[in-house]
Amino acid sequence: MAADASPGIVAQPADPAPAEGSSTKGSSDGGEAPRRHGPALLAASPWGPTRNIRTDPPVAAHMKTLTLAAGCFWCLEAVYSMTRGVESVVSGYTGGHTPQPDYYSVCSGTTGHAEAMQVTFDPEVIPEDVILGIFFTTHDPTSLNRQGNDVGTQYRSAMFYRDEQEKEYFAAQIEKWQELFSRPIVTTLEPLGEFFPAEPVHQQFYDNNPGNGYCTFIIDPKVAKARRQWAEWVA
Repeated sequence: MAADASPGIVAQPADPAPAEGSSTKGSSDGGEAPRRHGPALLAASPWGPTRNIRTDPPVAAHMKTLTLAAGCFWCLEAVYSMTRGVESVVSGYTGGHTPQPDYYSVCSGTTGHAEAMQVTFDPEVIPEDVILGIFFTTHDPTSLNRQGNDVGTQYRSAMFYRDEQEKEYFAAQIEKWQELFSRPIVTTLEPLGEFFPAEPVHQQFYDNNPGNGYCTFIIDPKVAKARRQWAEWVA
């Protein structure tokens, strides 16, 4: 499938693979960007102005919610928060075996949970295929349990289905988008269990922490790429 075959996507050349041994955390002056984890990071700045994206999923009958995992939940949350037709984005944890997971336990890689998000959108405004197209092109679905320097099963690429019909639809989407990649897509299809919303500091993280090193070095390029590829949908 050509990249411009899907609605709203603008064909772009593939991103060059990073050189072996390189680090996405390296800054342009040779220093190291602030790490994503750690007490200093969680001492978040006070809440500032945010986009008009709610983090409490609406109950309107025609709305639809998908539960997706694509590495660090800050990344795809930032993109979906800028997407026309998206009503809410909630970062959280799901797919594991421990009750009441929190950020530190999930980051340990021992809970089985993935960093995930629930994106609620209006299918009368934005097609579900576009929501999933943004998913497949904003992270690397061919990378097993890793996105850049974030490594572990908590960063796996995954789609969590509510029923067999949604599972079949997700499988068809994987087959469709496989044509865009030279390596096999390793996105897992998992039954949706309980979804645990993440701590408040992780909701709308990109909007509220524009000067954070991870936002600058990792998320900014993803946002720019999404705006190029999905110009009709991502503001």
